[in-house]
Amino acid sequence: MLEDTRKGCGGLCADRLDFTFSMAFQPIVDLEAGAVWAHEALVRGTEGQGAGWVLGQVTEENRYAFDQSCRIKAIELAARLGMGSHLSINFLPNAVYKAEACIRATLAAAAQHDFPLDRIIFEVTENERVVDKGHLMSIFREYKRHGFLTAIDDFGSGYSGLNLLAEFQPDILKLDMELTRNIDSDRARQSIVKAILTVCRDLGITPVAEGIETAGEALALRDLGIALMQGYFFAKPAYEALTAQPRLPETA
Repeated sequence: MLEDTRKGCGGLCADRLDFTFSMAFQPIVDLEAGAVWAHEALVRGTEGQGAGWVLGQVTEENRYAFDQSCRIKAIELAARLGMGSHLSINFLPNAVYKAEACIRATLAAAAQHDFPLDRIIFEVTENERVVDKGHLMSIFREYKRHGFLTAIDDFGSGYSGLNLLAEFQPDILKLDMELTRNIDSDRARQSIVKAILTVCRDLGITPVAEGIETAGEALALRDLGIALMQGYFFAKPAYEALTAQPRLPETA
């Protein structure tokens, strides 16, 4: 059964979830090193259900409890599995009422399981409409103050785009698969990604390419200057398990 979601919630979490879930982990690969740089925690049902089923159980009433439980579950599993890489956790900015209080569950879980704070990445997806951008900025600032890394996920597919990037510069920018798909043969996507990489270099942001499904895409992105990549080409998400040796393009 899922642990009591009120533990470590700073006294603000009054709900218990009426469904159970766990995590699958998908690696983010460092192509230059030929090794796993991070694992992203992705929600899954405990009886084989996908992320859509789990997220379909989330309501306005239990959103905060779910967000807190995801952090605790991801850190607990990462520690149990002996994860030596970074751990990337998605969070719901519209569920975080006050960053200083809500972060207590994360700090408590990391301390309990002896997981280093500087190896935790918090991702916010650009696909989620941010109700209060100032609130999101305060969350990011609080995370960075504690030593967490921050990331904008699905960049290039959502509501905010460059406007969000102008307001806040994360440590990591994850390029959406719509930008990386068939990039080895698509000049328009190559030009767009080159421009984004120029911005990343100027702002000191590390790019990650998502949705990589072929060796050609991986090698084209490597030639453009991206070292960190994620996608089914390297490895699919593994339920409550880590990928020790991802697939690599033969000529990498």
